[in-house]
Amino acid sequence: MSTHFESLQLASLYPDAFNVPAPDTPAGRDVWPRKPGLFIRSAATAPAAEGAEPEKPTFELVAGQFGLVPTWVKSASDAKLRSTKLVNARSEIVTTSNNFREAWLGARRCVVPMMSFREDDFRSGKAVPTRITRVDGKPMGVAGLWECWKGAGDEVIVSFCLLTVNANSHALMHRYGQPGSEKRMPAILNEGAYTAWLTASHPEKAREFMRAYSAALLTANPVQK
Repeated sequence: MSTHFESLQLASLYPDAFNVPAPDTPAGRDVWPRKPGLFIRSAATAPAAEGAEPEKPTFELVAGQFGLVPTWVKSASDAKLRSTKLVNARSEIVTTSNNFREAWLGARRCVVPMMSFREDDFRSGKAVPTRITRVDGKPMGVAGLWECWKGAGDEVIVSFCLLTVNANSHALMHRYGQPGSEKRMPAILNEGAYTAWLTASHPEKAREFMRAYSAALLTANPVQK
């Protein structure tokens, strides 16, 4: 499970890598369950006037809690308990999972910018935190889902999660995770796929983006204390 990632700290990386304005206040460097992070989603646009050319899709950078809060959650306290377990959504079951189905079918897709994510390496017999990055040092855009939960009164929680794919046969990621468990990795998007992922017209079209990222483009290093 990818429950810890490193956000972008250099403001210029947001417009350069993701074509969105830099945030007024960057997210904390390390993001883990229930911590605030940043994600990119399609911005709401008014319908085009009759006969007018449709507007090009626009995107916005949004702050939210890492750990999805489904709309059916009854209270903020329940949301607090559930969200820590809903930071990853298995892409194979999003249409059947009660936790993620509404966000998936409602096209509430997002891209989560990050510099790295953490996994534990158990090959030595104990967990060794390991930092996974792109070989070229550039930011990664991971496919995710977002949700907006509204409770009693003015309670609102905007949240997001990462979509994951199977990595049992992945040349790099098969090394990480609990021994004997299925290996998983975030659904890292190719740089040219961000717009297509966010604007996919049908859930089945969006599913085409759920594939493992090339091991040749990733590198892993133990976290230095």
